[in-house]
Amino acid sequence: MLRTILTANFIAETAQKREERMENDIIFEPLRFRNLTVKNRIFRSSISGRWDNYDGSGTQARINWEEKFARGGVGAIISSFVPVAIRGRIMPNYATINCDERIPFWRKVGEKVHEYDCKFILQLSHSGRQQDIGGIENLGKKALSSTSKTEPFHGFLCQAMTLTEIKETIQYFADGARRAREAGLDGVELHSANGYLFNQFLSSGINDRQDEYGGSLENRARFLLDVIKAIRKEVGNDFHLQFKISAVDYNNAVTFWEKPGNTIKDSIQVCKWAEEAGADGVHVSTGSLFPHPLNPIGDFNFDIISKTYDAMLSSGVETTRNYILFRKAFLHPIFNLLWNRVKKQLPSQAFSGDDVKDPKIKQLLIENQGRNLLDSKEIKKHVNIPVLCTGGLQQASYIRQAINEHYCDGVTMARTLIANNDLVKSFQAGKDLAEKPCTYCNKCLLNVIENPLGCYEQDRFNSYEEMMEEVMSVFHANQFANSSK
Repeated sequence: MLRTILTANFIAETAQKREERMENDIIFEPLRFRNLTVKNRIFRSSISGRWDNYDGSGTQARINWEEKFARGGVGAIISSFVPVAIRGRIMPNYATINCDERIPFWRKVGEKVHEYDCKFILQLSHSGRQQDIGGIENLGKKALSSTSKTEPFHGFLCQAMTLTEIKETIQYFADGARRAREAGLDGVELHSANGYLFNQFLSSGINDRQDEYGGSLENRARFLLDVIKAIRKEVGNDFHLQFKISAVDYNNAVTFWEKPGNTIKDSIQVCKWAEEAGADGVHVSTGSLFPHPLNPIGDFNFDIISKTYDAMLSSGVETTRNYILFRKAFLHPIFNLLWNRVKKQLPSQAFSGDDVKDPKIKQLLIENQGRNLLDSKEIKKHVNIPVLCTGGLQQASYIRQAINEHYCDGVTMARTLIANNDLVKSFQAGKDLAEKPCTYCNKCLLNVIENPLGCYEQDRFNSYEEMMEEVMSVFHANQFANSSK
């Protein structure tokens, strides 16, 4: 009897201490935007997998995937790259928002995520010239962009959009926002970073137009600002709208003969204009290319990319060059020299999290965690809307300090949550770092060209079979097949 009473008291005290710890922990304070309140400061960042049907309709696997992170405790999920037009896809098998027929699927996704008191923000996207695999619908069509210059890394061909095509695309985004609202979702994010269409307009290293959408920074920002205004006209002022921006382009990081692109000063001005136009939040990233040496920062695994890159061989005029670079080991030093040179130019991180005993993990965190925070802090000084920051974050003490010292208002994570879906719950339980942290190997992203998205770092699992069981865990119970109409 006494033992039972003592056990009950211990459980009650533990729960009370946990509640007190959360009350005083900035990570678990709600984040309030103008039209949206999120229960904590951790968002699942956008990351894409080929879950869906070829035509852009969604699947139960996608719903299961998003549910994982809602169950794991994140305050909000920013969807994967969701194209507003078929011509703006990165590749097939990504769910789209290009027509009203997609609304029931996204409503199902939102309803499932909401069961966990988690918000769902749809990322409205357009690839522009950064189209990895165009698919049969786009066969023979050059990708639409701000420019007709071939994308330099993969050699994707493109053509500069006419003014009519620009106006049509602005309306595609407004229509996408309306559909997201009709689906009962909590807001939208414009993917204006990482080399996609908005970035192709914003960047001084890419945009070579001579009309009102090119030249000065004001003209280059016009496309983004026109889209924000069009969305506000379509859905009103009470629907959450945020945008993602590459704070610094580093457009010449790999292809050093290109122009460097936008600076942090340019991006601060764009953020101020976007806020004036009606944006409710900004999400800070980096780089005018995906992948980019700084996004996602970490390893570039030749074993994986040499097996999956063949799917892109017909996509660009430089893909054969890259394929040879990836497959021939004696050429790897050349690629590594180009890929890593910009990292050496970066300033040291402003701070570190609590000390980590494992020397390998400690070094990985020093090299990769929070690489965008210095830029995020500079942007935060100049805007009045909440600032989210992405970039390798996975340690509670580090995130806590970043928010408390005003580097950002909240953080977004993708790879680190793929490695540990329940990371937020482990923070709630008092852990500073997962038992098996993300190693920044980037095998998840290098696999996704051909294989399901998931954690492919076998060292984190007891066997290959166990790893595969986790990767394939979203493919079960096709409940959505008969309920999408």
